[in-house]
Amino acid sequence: MFYHLLYPLSEWISVFNVFKYITFRMIYGSITAFLIVYFLMPYFINYIKRKQFGQIVREEGPVHHQVKKGTPTMGGVVIILGVTVSVLLWCNLTNPFIWLALFMLLGFGFIGFLDDYLKIKRGKNLGLRAREKLALQLFLVVIFYYLLFHVLDFPSTINLPFFKKLVFDIGILYLVFSGLVIIGSSNGVNLTDGLDGLAIVPFCVVAGVYTVLAYVAGHAKFAQYLFIPYVPWAGELAIFCAILGGAGLGFLWYNSHPAEIFMGDVGSLSLGGVMGAIAVMIKQEFLLVLAGGVFVIEALSVILQVGYFKMTGGKRLFKMAPLHHHFELKGWKENKVVVRFWIISVICGLLALSTLKIR
Repeated sequence: MFYHLLYPLSEWISVFNVFKYITFRMIYGSITAFLIVYFLMPYFINYIKRKQFGQIVREEGPVHHQVKKGTPTMGGVVIILGVTVSVLLWCNLTNPFIWLALFMLLGFGFIGFLDDYLKIKRGKNLGLRAREKLALQLFLVVIFYYLLFHVLDFPSTINLPFFKKLVFDIGILYLVFSGLVIIGSSNGVNLTDGLDGLAIVPFCVVAGVYTVLAYVAGHAKFAQYLFIPYVPWAGELAIFCAILGGAGLGFLWYNSHPAEIFMGDVGSLSLGGVMGAIAVMIKQEFLLVLAGGVFVIEALSVILQVGYFKMTGGKRLFKMAPLHHHFELKGWKENKVVVRFWIISVICGLLALSTLKIR
């Protein structure tokens, strides 16, 4: 909105020319999202307390997690609100990628909201069934694929990190590929969101990495110099990613230990889903595995645990999955687990950025 209202005034008042620059709008979009979440979250926490919408804690989880029972949840509602308002204020709204990203944020957020709401209303950890949740996610991915690849005529090529000119056109298989990226990202964040602040900081790191990737992908000279695909509309997604990071930091203010609120599935599914969608739109899908290494490890720990349990007739590979619970049961304090995972996340983010020169 600011771009459309204020930038045209630069013809008469030169100071408004700053609204043309993506970097300017990245910074202030991020700050706007942070402030919205920071100021609205206390009101939302009080509202959730009055409604008695508290966190449901699994009985089979670590015993000390029972103290978290009843902590307000669904903080992702405020995150989504902060992101949406800030995007509408600071982004170029004629850019179709912005609307696609918002569609995925709100769509996956709706699935998470429905799951959270059912868990709270039923009073048990009984939300959407796994197949119901997956079916809804697949439905959104199909719509996303149709809009991106058919309406916008987006190329169905994939590019590999570390290689300058290794490009494959996979055609209709991109539907399966994008589904794996988006749904995998969404559920990876969801599985990681089990300790105070554990998921939101790695997410902010990934958002920061993709702010850089989107910016260079949308800049013809930078993209050519770094041998990455040039995507004309990608620059505005750098603003979107910066806004996601700002909203995440606003949430961290209240989610740091001891957490005053949890993001719930409405937050984790939406943030993971939109980040996967952005990775597809700027053609940096494979780097999401590296930048989001913590999410990948957490998801793999669950897959390996379930597979090993079935193959061995009841034996466990880890003390408990996802992986952060394994370290808790080994005697690590919650804060130690969280901070060490943060450190790993930062290292993964730096490694992902380093691939821009290793090609």
